[in-house]
Amino acid sequence: MSFFTLLWEGIKATSIIEWIAVVSSLTYVVLAAKRMILCWLFAFIGSALFVYLCYVGNLYIESILQLFYVAMAVVGWFSWKRDSDNGGINIWSQKNHIFNITLSGILALLLGFVFDNYTNQANPYVDAFTTCFSLSATYMVTRKILGNWVYWIVIDLVSIYLYAERDYYLTAVQYGIFTVLAVYGLRAWQIEYKRQELC
Repeated sequence: MSFFTLLWEGIKATSIIEWIAVVSSLTYVVLAAKRMILCWLFAFIGSALFVYLCYVGNLYIESILQLFYVAMAVVGWFSWKRDSDNGGINIWSQKNHIFNITLSGILALLLGFVFDNYTNQANPYVDAFTTCFSLSATYMVTRKILGNWVYWIVIDLVSIYLYAERDYYLTAVQYGIFTVLAVYGLRAWQIEYKRQELC
């Protein structure tokens, strides 16, 4: 059976919960790229559903990450609400990025080791990588840090493999779409940042 046939069969067998989670999550990314506060409502819905899906798929680290996303959806809503015009895109220094990459990488290795040796976690190191870097990337979105989109491009590409390997084919497709949307979000925020700098 070809990859695309397998993918199509997997999508046809997708549960209604996964469909709602995927549509909500895609809506979140589109609205976040447009800097619309309503994105956080869809982030909350999609993440809450993915907590369950990841848990039953033995992606325990990812399930914890999705729980974090639920909390960050609330934080993001109030953070963006304080910024009434939804402007104010910020840039991190190279030093901040190096610190973040180093810390997230070390945490991913430690988390992967623990879940590899003490649970039946599927793909512990890959899951730990996407989880640890997603934590910081999500924080960056709540603070409107431009570089968050670069992190998401890498995270989304790795997540395609992670979810396809667990037979969540629609979710794997979702992460493919996320990758494209992250490129769009990066470009949109770059344009807005340049406009903001001229004001």
